[in-house]
Amino acid sequence: MSNRFIFTITELTHHIRDTLESAYPDVWVEGEISNLRVPSSGHCYFTLKDEGAQLRAVMFRMQARMLRFAPEDGLKVICRGRINVYEQRGDYQLIAEMLEPKGVGDLQLAFEQLKLKLAQEGLFDADRKRALPFLPARVAVITSPTGAAVRDIIRVMHRRFPNIAILVVPVRVQGDEAPAEIAGALAAVNRHALADVIIVGRGGGSFEDLWAFNTEIVARAIAASAIPVVCAVGHETDVSIADFAADLRAATPSAAAELVVREKRELVQLVAQYELRLGQAVSQHLDRTQVRIQSGRSRLRHPARRIADLQLRLDDLHGRMTAAVPRLIAYRRAAITGACRILAAQSPGGRIAAYRVRAAFLVKQLRAGMAALRQQKRSAAQTLAAQLGALNPAAILARGYSITRLLPSLEILRSSGDVAPGAAVRVTLGKGEVDCVVEKVVN
Repeated sequence: MSNRFIFTITELTHHIRDTLESAYPDVWVEGEISNLRVPSSGHCYFTLKDEGAQLRAVMFRMQARMLRFAPEDGLKVICRGRINVYEQRGDYQLIAEMLEPKGVGDLQLAFEQLKLKLAQEGLFDADRKRALPFLPARVAVITSPTGAAVRDIIRVMHRRFPNIAILVVPVRVQGDEAPAEIAGALAAVNRHALADVIIVGRGGGSFEDLWAFNTEIVARAIAASAIPVVCAVGHETDVSIADFAADLRAATPSAAAELVVREKRELVQLVAQYELRLGQAVSQHLDRTQVRIQSGRSRLRHPARRIADLQLRLDDLHGRMTAAVPRLIAYRRAAITGACRILAAQSPGGRIAAYRVRAAFLVKQLRAGMAALRQQKRSAAQTLAAQLGALNPAAILARGYSITRLLPSLEILRSSGDVAPGAAVRVTLGKGEVDCVVEKVVN
């Protein structure tokens, strides 16, 4: 027992760490992400698990920012990294350097995730799409200045409308800097109102080559544009996030130019047709107006004749009025006379005199009745006063009677049985009162 070697916890953990880290400096691991957590530091903490075990893992912020897709719980991935031991807790974990989804490329997964996210926000809704102007005065083309796409767009637009104004806004369409440049160019064209419509795009390429048009910054810049945007990325089979966000998708850059600019020859022919139709319409309108003028002229009478007719009618009306006024006055006078007779017959003077005589008679009767009633009430009052005086207890007491009350309750004594010797009583006389003490009760 004396030769045994005893580790401290720290020493044993150092030994395990050195053994694991030296044995697994670069490993590939396949598993399912669970318990994903991304704090404000930007590091990704998660667990990789399969049916039999699980392994803690962390991807630091610098590596996490390089991911094309967003890790999420339940996603099966292939992870490359190194084994590390976190000594303070005695845990071992995988320091992830690279992460890719299993069974599908990271670019395709990132594409589907961003498409779903922006669609749920309503960025692709049809009611947000705006119509292109009928004939734009200036077209802004945001693309690479050296690619075949810009040459195709300029060639098609000049062929269709030779004097159309074209503003080429040069940007990179591939690489890490491309999305910010494309979004900045869209914002600049809108900020300074440099065009009536914008074409943004590039020629064909691989899925990675076209990735700048599958980024969120470009999609949001297109959706935020106040100027209609036509997206022309790659070939007809290539579909990008920018295509969904744009107001109109063109299969190719050349097709975009055809959608934006109408053929000047067709417009000139259309204007000529409108000019011919307008001339014919004006001529027909003038002809119809001339016919109406001739018809009206034939029905129009000379003003002198009209004035003469009116003068005759005025004279006729004046004569009729002169004859009618005296008749009307006589009729009104007779009506007034009849009304005066009826009013005199209905005069209230006689009725008022009769009412006055009757009122005087009634006043006289009322006064006589009131005097008799007063005398009757006076006699009755005197009789009641005499009766009341006879019943007055004070009058009875004045004749020598008295009232005895028991003290202190002042209860009237009606029988000698209601009082005992020694009781205090009060005797009320005709004049005054006497307080006494009962010496003897006689029944």
